[in-house]
Amino acid sequence: MIPLEQHRYLAYAQGVGRAHGHVVEAPSFEAAAVGYAELYSPPVDDEDDIRVFVIGLDDGQEHCFVIDLDDGQAAPCD
Repeated sequence: MIPLEQHRYLAYAQGVGRAHGHVVEAPSFEAAAVGYAELYSPPVDDEDDIRVFVIGLDDGQEHCFVIDLDDGQAAPCD
């Protein structure tokens, strides 16, 4: 199996703020969001979801994901 190329991302949760973000290495924006949630236990909203913002440190692109704690799946924010 060929290992996936790792990229560096800055990830932070809604309610925590960018100043409290962490650098996460992952193969994709989505994987970085899930990895951040697993490592740093950010705050959960009323629907048992976590909203995570991820910024690519190489290209500056920003994406937002909602992580459903029931199934562990990440979906793009609405």
